[in-house]
Amino acid sequence: MYNVLLVGPNPVTLKETEAIIQRLDVGYQVHASISTYDEAMDLLNEKAISLVIIPMQGYNASGMLLCSRIRQHSRVPILLLGGKNDFQLARKALTYQISDYLAEPLKIDALEASLLAIRKELEYHYTFYSTTLIPQSSAIKKKDDASKAVIDSVKRYVQDELNQNITLKKISRKLHFNCAYLGQKFKLYENMSFNEYLLQQRMEKAKLLLTRTDLKIYEIANEIGYTEIDWFYKKFKEYTGLSANMYRKQYELSRAN
Repeated sequence: MYNVLLVGPNPVTLKETEAIIQRLDVGYQVHASISTYDEAMDLLNEKAISLVIIPMQGYNASGMLLCSRIRQHSRVPILLLGGKNDFQLARKALTYQISDYLAEPLKIDALEASLLAIRKELEYHYTFYSTTLIPQSSAIKKKDDASKAVIDSVKRYVQDELNQNITLKKISRKLHFNCAYLGQKFKLYENMSFNEYLLQQRMEKAKLLLTRTDLKIYEIANEIGYTEIDWFYKKFKEYTGLSANMYRKQYELSRAN
């Protein structure tokens, strides 16, 4: 089940929307109904929310402002419901990469189709970054395997994007997880923090490039995501006890002997 966050000033509308989602039963559960911006942003930072739904009746301008605030911090899918059939509003929604915008009058079949389409996108996204899970009879084992698959997804992302600016916050947004929660899970499974793992992967690749290629030091630094060469020199020496140049020379001497 994917967690949904409902955000809007009208508690009656929120309750009606929650009832519709439960009745449709298409793979979502309403985690919370929130009436204020700050509460919504706090919850997005604390919990693994897969979809934000904003009922827009009488809420167009402030609803767009909330979309803007969310997009400053998260790529979580957003669904707008029941706003005016306004071309300008729809165009603005596109700038925030809204998953869908269902204008008034809201049709249940259209909502169901939209929720299914978003679920398909979420499933595709998760599959892309996850390993295949082996079915187990034990529910606990399934949960453990699912957690391991998420950690494997994080590790795969690191390997694929090692030459980029990588942060756990960026990965957690991509995988729709809370950053602190994902960091705790990672440390539990890998016995090291995410930052320690990232440094290890970068330094090990640097060692490989120093001994297997003729790349210049600054080129190697760029290959593993360091744009400041002095910072790379510092981290490499802390990690290996040698400067990058000395590490390469010692390897060449060992091969010559």
